[in-house]
Amino acid sequence: MLGLTMNNPSPDLRNRSRRIAFAAALTFAGAIAATAVSGARSASDHPAVNVQIDEHPVNRGGLEQASYSAVAKRIAPSVVKITVLTHERGEQIDPQQLQEMDPLLRQFFGQGQMPKVRQPDREGLGSGVIISPDGYIATNNHVVDGADHVTVTLGDGRELKARVVGRDPQTDLAVVKVDAADLPAVIFASSAQVEVGDRVLAIGNPFGIGETVTSGIVSAKERNAGIGLAYEDFIQTDAAINPGNSGGALIDVDGRLIGINTAILTHSGGFQGVGLAIPSDLVRNVVDSLVRSGKVVRGYLGLSIQNLTPSLAENFGVKARAGALVTDVKPGTPAARAGLRSGDVITKVGGADVTDASRLSLAVSETPPDTKVDLQFVRDGRTESVTATTVAMPNRRADGRIEEAAPVASDDGDKGVLNGVSVADIDSAARQQFAIPGRVRGAVITEVSSDSASARAGLEPGDVILEINHHAVASADEAVKLSEDATSKKTLLKVWTHGGMIYTVIDESASAAS
Repeated sequence: MLGLTMNNPSPDLRNRSRRIAFAAALTFAGAIAATAVSGARSASDHPAVNVQIDEHPVNRGGLEQASYSAVAKRIAPSVVKITVLTHERGEQIDPQQLQEMDPLLRQFFGQGQMPKVRQPDREGLGSGVIISPDGYIATNNHVVDGADHVTVTLGDGRELKARVVGRDPQTDLAVVKVDAADLPAVIFASSAQVEVGDRVLAIGNPFGIGETVTSGIVSAKERNAGIGLAYEDFIQTDAAINPGNSGGALIDVDGRLIGINTAILTHSGGFQGVGLAIPSDLVRNVVDSLVRSGKVVRGYLGLSIQNLTPSLAENFGVKARAGALVTDVKPGTPAARAGLRSGDVITKVGGADVTDASRLSLAVSETPPDTKVDLQFVRDGRTESVTATTVAMPNRRADGRIEEAAPVASDDGDKGVLNGVSVADIDSAARQQFAIPGRVRGAVITEVSSDSASARAGLEPGDVILEINHHAVASADEAVKLSEDATSKKTLLKVWTHGGMIYTVIDESASAAS
């Protein structure tokens, strides 16, 4: 039987989801858009915020302290309550709703005049950390996003109006400013020196009941929790974090800031032992850029990457699992000019080991534009090196149009590999239905049997097969032929999906043996 079959695209697509909870009270905060950086200020330069830094390792000697009261008293004045207000915005009633309205009410609206439903003002609550004596305060983007008014309540009870200096949705950080002087600014520690098992305190305003201190340990570092941010490098802690803690401080036992509390992973909506904080080193970089110009300018090479699994490492001749697999190189970008190709496995950036795709993405983004970056990678089992010069990360670009292939159909049965997968050529209807960019060529997947190895590997209708076992796929016919010619039940695919381009291994050996 033929491993791949061809037919016309199916309208069915499955949705992928992940449940998280951000630690901000009420519904005002909303979801975080992982879009271009935005800011309330103009792009004019501003002196950098003068944060205080203490990079000495935390004191790890001796027995556990009997009390953290001295530490809590020292840091508490640096943590503030942030209250936000969003004004009502009228929403126009749908014409169908107008027809269903009581005639006694409908008579007050003329022909074609749609009434608007008045929405009540909405309040939101979060926390913030004073980062400079002259009034700069770090918090979460989702705390202040969309706010018409922001009020900061200091530890001494003063309530001050604040303005949003800048926001960075890609890391969920924001900076607000109050007009005050001689404020008790926090001291930053280097989050790079934090270790799993270190004791920490979380300080914020959960549920708006007032400043609260909870304790725990660092449960993990460099955590990519998949909560929808472009850059995730969280410190994970079991110190209790709840709604209203967002934007508050995660501190070490010496009273220094090591993170900004951001989110929790939960099934119940309340804290279940997994809290996430943005590490202080990343906070420093982002807030400095926001204070300087109201936005964050990131380095860019033009790579699409994914994590390296054991099966992918075997296929690409990499002995170690660590590294980032290049799935696509954008034409005309620094990566393309440096000679990087799809299928390269990047193992070092600037001399530092690349553990996974997230670490590489973060390292490049934190590199200023016009900076030379040394990259070490594995290609065809050989270790090579190149130097690429970063540019400023561009905004989202519109995809160009390409000539579209005519649809192809086949009545062949299944044989070979990729059993249970049906494909078709990418015509204009398929591009529209599955939102396939114009530059993507290959064979679009229209059906995947639920009990197939391909389904277990995550293939879905709307995905596009670009390569089979390192051979480019230009059409559905070519995909079918390559599946027929395969000599192994383990098939390496390069696939375009809605999250970008990825490599995956389809292993049908278990199915064949049963």
